[in-house]
Amino acid sequence: MNSVKRREFLKSSLVLGAVAAAATTTPLRAAGEKNQPTRELYELRRYHLRRGPMTKRFDDFYRNATIPAMNRAGMNPVGVFTVAVGPDNPTMYVLITHKTAESLVTATDRLRADENYQKAGAEFINAPATDPSYVRVESSLMLAFEGMPKLEVPKPAGENKSRIFELRTYESHSKKANKKKIEMFNSGEIAIFRRAGVMPVFFGETLVGEQMPNLTYLVVFENGREREKAWGAFGSDPEWQKLKSQPGYGDADIVSSISNVLLRPTGYSQV
Repeated sequence: MNSVKRREFLKSSLVLGAVAAAATTTPLRAAGEKNQPTRELYELRRYHLRRGPMTKRFDDFYRNATIPAMNRAGMNPVGVFTVAVGPDNPTMYVLITHKTAESLVTATDRLRADENYQKAGAEFINAPATDPSYVRVESSLMLAFEGMPKLEVPKPAGENKSRIFELRTYESHSKKANKKKIEMFNSGEIAIFRRAGVMPVFFGETLVGEQMPNLTYLVVFENGREREKAWGAFGSDPEWQKLKSQPGYGDADIVSSISNVLLRPTGYSQV
């Protein structure tokens, strides 16, 4: 095995190992439910840019090269967002949906083999060290919750209407506590979200990433006013008050930190 193939093998093994490790306690199908939908995998990328030409080059690359190529390879939908309220602006958030672990592991090679992608994205792909396409890119891998196994594209996305997204990350002091919070979402909190008007896009258990253990989810609102209204309705919901008062479900026991970023979709985002 030559050095290039060895590196690719090791990279694939590490990613699949992470997925397999999670599957020992969180199977891709709910235990005992043969007809339960398989859970998707989500890759969330953060491209750190500099103001100026980098932002246009990024937009052109994802609009004209990357999203079409990912869709041809079966990766869809692809969400691309700018930071509305949050740190490190400009940073572009990219949400990639994988139906299988194989899709995740082979994604880079499939894009590299796509001639249309290479041609349309040449400026970004072949940027020299003196004029890089981005400062740095970070990535995390998540497994969808049993209570929401597939990403839900908001209705306004197809109509290109204005909308605002909230990306929230819940850190826990231990994996046991992290699993308890995931259980809480699956057992009722997601349903309360929907009833209150906090419309979910995805919920994911982070398998690989920073500040672990954690879970991350994305919700969407028509605007800032509707966001405040929905969170107010959620906070006062009787079922939520009952759920969070149950033993073991208090934030003090299972959540050590919560962070959130407000995002706006680009004009070419599919989410």
